[in-house]
Amino acid sequence: MMAGDPVAEKAAASVLKRAVELDTAKRFTESLVCYQEGLQLLMEALKAKGQEDGRRAELRKRVVDYMDRAEFLKKHVENEKEAGKYHEKIEITANSVGYSYQKVLGRFLDEHVTRVEIEDPYIRSIHQVYNLLRLSELLVSNCRNLKSIFLLTGREPGNQQEMLDELKQSLAKHKVVLTVEYSTTLHDREIRLDNGWVIKIGRGLDYFRPPEGKFSLGYCDFDLRQCHATTIDIFHSSTVRSIPK
Repeated sequence: MMAGDPVAEKAAASVLKRAVELDTAKRFTESLVCYQEGLQLLMEALKAKGQEDGRRAELRKRVVDYMDRAEFLKKHVENEKEAGKYHEKIEITANSVGYSYQKVLGRFLDEHVTRVEIEDPYIRSIHQVYNLLRLSELLVSNCRNLKSIFLLTGREPGNQQEMLDELKQSLAKHKVVLTVEYSTTLHDREIRLDNGWVIKIGRGLDYFRPPEGKFSLGYCDFDLRQCHATTIDIFHSSTVRSIPK
């Protein structure tokens, strides 16, 4: 019987390989998430019974090395945030997958977020309002102290107002106030969180390609949905510019 826990070791190796790739690409906040997940898996492998002494020592060294790198990155991110210099760029290539709102934004959503401000000129058609709905679901799920969402978008004749009003009523049941204002000159696309994170997505929330069909993978799980090419820029500022209330 194979000693230790080869399944945990293999899973850890895969996650930590991704952590190093993201680290090299300077996508540090994503890299930290992978380092943490990989280290947890390595610790599970280290605790497994039947581990040979030599193998256990090797795993301990890997844990220390990855932990040191993760701590260094964590301090680097904090220092850059305090200096107002943090910037992370993600390039999404055409037809790529794995970029749901959870993957792109989830690591920034926590109990410190009470207000979210969204500038996006194209929250107009049915699928675009559905995008806002999916983001709202993520915000409500991850930000337990969320109080308000502010949307600045373009106006569209038809049932845009009706759809947004329905979302507003639904959010109110979760004690979250949705305020919508309209602009005819808006071009910027960004999401601002009051914990200091600013996420600018080149295409706004509408960076997913339509699914191939209603019963095709990616229809519900947006990590399996193909994307349009776009760029995501992530910043941190202790004084996030606020949309006038």
